[in-house]
Amino acid sequence: MATAAKIGIGSAINRVDGVEKVTGTARYAAEHPVENLLYGYIVEAAITKGRVLSIDEDAARAVPGVVEVITHRNRPHVAWTDRSYQDEMKIPGSPFRPLYDDRIHFSQQPIALVMAETFEAARYAASLIEVAYEAEAHNTDFDVALDEKYVPKKKRSGYTPPKNRGDAAQAFADAPLTVAGDYRLAPEHHNPMEMFGSTVEWHGDGSITVWDKTQGSQGVHAYLASVFGFSKKKVRVLNPYVGGAFGSGLRPQHQVFLAVLAAKMLERSVRVTMTRQQMFSHAYRPQAVQSIALGAETTGKLTAIRNAATTSTSRYEDNMENVVTWGLMNYDCPNADAEYTVAQIDTPTSADMRAPGAATGMTLFEMAIDEMAYAAKVDPLEFRLINYSPIDAMNGTPYTSKALREAFREGAEAFKWSERSAEPRSMREGNELIGWGCATGMWDAQFSKTSASAKLSANGHLEVACATSDIGTGSYTVMTLVAADTLGLPPEQITAKLGDSDLPAAPVEGGSWGAASSGAAVQLACQAVGKKLLKAAGKIAGEPLGGAKIDDVLFEDGCIVLKDTPTVRVPFGDAMRAADLTEIEEEATAAPGLRDMWKGLHKSKNTHSAIFAEVRVDEELGVVRVTRIVDAVAAGRIINPKTARSQILGGVVMGIGMALHEETFPDHRLGRWMNHNFAEYHVPVHADIHDIQVIFVDEPDPEVTPLGVKGLGEIGIVGTAAAIANAIYHATGKRVRSLPITIDKILE
Repeated sequence: MATAAKIGIGSAINRVDGVEKVTGTARYAAEHPVENLLYGYIVEAAITKGRVLSIDEDAARAVPGVVEVITHRNRPHVAWTDRSYQDEMKIPGSPFRPLYDDRIHFSQQPIALVMAETFEAARYAASLIEVAYEAEAHNTDFDVALDEKYVPKKKRSGYTPPKNRGDAAQAFADAPLTVAGDYRLAPEHHNPMEMFGSTVEWHGDGSITVWDKTQGSQGVHAYLASVFGFSKKKVRVLNPYVGGAFGSGLRPQHQVFLAVLAAKMLERSVRVTMTRQQMFSHAYRPQAVQSIALGAETTGKLTAIRNAATTSTSRYEDNMENVVTWGLMNYDCPNADAEYTVAQIDTPTSADMRAPGAATGMTLFEMAIDEMAYAAKVDPLEFRLINYSPIDAMNGTPYTSKALREAFREGAEAFKWSERSAEPRSMREGNELIGWGCATGMWDAQFSKTSASAKLSANGHLEVACATSDIGTGSYTVMTLVAADTLGLPPEQITAKLGDSDLPAAPVEGGSWGAASSGAAVQLACQAVGKKLLKAAGKIAGEPLGGAKIDDVLFEDGCIVLKDTPTVRVPFGDAMRAADLTEIEEEATAAPGLRDMWKGLHKSKNTHSAIFAEVRVDEELGVVRVTRIVDAVAAGRIINPKTARSQILGGVVMGIGMALHEETFPDHRLGRWMNHNFAEYHVPVHADIHDIQVIFVDEPDPEVTPLGVKGLGEIGIVGTAAAIANAIYHATGKRVRSLPITIDKILE
């Protein structure tokens, strides 16, 4: 359906929800006003593994305002049915069940919930609870767990086992040049600005409305209905605004379970929120070690890739990510093999965190690639071009599009890479050593089945709706722009609704599929409205539009316009009144069809990026400053360049955190995270961020998704930490193989 909207796909507009967010009128999960509200405070286990022997609640119950103390001993029965509540996030094993029994699986596990008339009373009463334990031996040391690493018998949905080719072991043994080593990533915790919280409004008929900090309202809806035995019609979950998530909200967290448990038990409205310290009691990016061995000719041509990785998981679930496949896909090398294992430690299950698998695997692999480039005495950028693969080298399939060469060229030109001095430690200014590094980024371009509705009123106002979430990625604006593009209305006449389990079905917001999926559904729904509009216009006596087909018209400025005769313009309102319609509402579903599935089997769908980084390292103090980043991104069609740039900026900042700051430290004696606060868990702050330039490479791709969109939420972080690590080597001549690269590692 042709369109000629003045503002639509490709327009750089402000976020349509921006005013609400900056003025504080956007309400988050723990901010919705509910009458007669009780507050819950979570009591956590003080040991890492063992049993609860007794809980002394007397002092807590004596605190004025305390209504109940809920533990495994007095909680009401819950259904815990076996049906999957969130297929796209199903992980083999038994999910953690709060207050299920007396077993302790990890430190900070919730063991009680204090309910009171005020938050302060609940928090104080929680501090008075005395718990006796029977402790068992635990292990939170990943290096110790490596002795018992294994390949899970059941693969997780979404995990792609590597496909080996050639004889990598022999090729490595025969290679004139070799590089081999262990590359490591420390555990990292999601730390979104909004902490996990849930507000449950209890209704007199036994139904509930839940405001939850989640990336998928319908996933939480299915979970609550399944676990608590609610009729689906008795539960409604809303998350209209989400203050960041980065993967932490893909699965329902334990505060929503506890809040609904208390509401059902007490038949009262309830709010449960986590503190910043308690945010470390849920999932985290798994700790990783990646053993990489590369062989090459003296020209720099790769002859062997060997890639073995292990990541951490819990005792009760096997969390797996696509860690080892990225290098095998991206580089032209005749001999490549990989293997992937997991190691269990006594922590919560590790989980997806922005670009899961790729942010770990691709980043560490790009550090090894850089090391091989120096061994071959080849410019690191040239080395990547020498080994460039125009196809997916692991699967032997073409890409729907791959503009990585163009990204390298445009990024290098903007960065002025040609002015780089080749030798390490050869660039300096005063006491600072200057280093330049580069890396490749890669992520999936996914598209998931999603539904949306569009409702046009006779006054020209359009409402589009979808249950998808906006976790800061700009979903409201994407839906608005796609609708504006399709029906030719200005954004101010369009309202986007999302974050409600009652709206048309959508998957969790994650994997960078949100814009492609919800956008395609909105487009289809708006096209269906357009067809009804045209039919209605045909009822106007004497109108030339009477016999027009949908391809004969376009929608512009609230009018149906005949392409061949632009002066023929019928306002939407006139058409609707002629057909005696006050509104037109249509719902549509966008899903990969058989043709798309066939193409998916024969073509690979990925985003790519070329990252260039400049660092300055104080030679005496070892302090690193990342002074420049250029990130050239090839990600298909860009719906809104302004919010798209924001997504890449956010990913790059997280990449800087991965490179230099973020690391969660366990005390293995206690089995507890030591730095579970913002004072000691370091993330980049304003002073750490300097010049970041984002370039979007022109990459038309009509095959990848219905809108040609590839998604941007994750590609910004992939490879960024590697470019910084490689720049640090160029500056100092010291190769650090473990992230984050802290001062002690540089001065060591």
